[in-house]
Amino acid sequence: MDTRAKDCALIRPEETYDGKQGFTYRAGISAESVGSSGICMHLLTIPPGGRAKAHLHEAHETAIFVVSGIAETFYGERLEHHAVTRAGDLFYIPAGMPHLPFNPGSEPCVAVIARTDPNEQESVVLRPDLEALVADRLG
Repeated sequence: MDTRAKDCALIRPEETYDGKQGFTYRAGISAESVGSSGICMHLLTIPPGGRAKAHLHEAHETAIFVVSGIAETFYGERLEHHAVTRAGDLFYIPAGMPHLPFNPGSEPCVAVIARTDPNEQESVVLRPDLEALVADRLG
């Protein structure tokens, strides 16, 4: 049980961590950093040509704000849907939705990501069985 006192906290995201999805994140607000109990929020920079592994977040929703650049995401039970997000766009991923984001551009894509999982990585489930479904569309 988390015994840290509940208080406001200022985070300057300088530390990074490698997620199961294959990206490196700037650590932000989470159960581990501030004792949050219902949310995490961090920064992600997807390098040009970078992509995640196909995955989902069990029982946790995701909200994304694209700060700069472009990202594309295949999503759906068989990654059959496709969305393009650009600077200023917001993108919602419901709990349990398989998805695979990637950066097709020549500039980094920077995004703020918030999830209803305060531990962030605990609900990540990799879906290698879906990788081949989009391999030809990833270039």
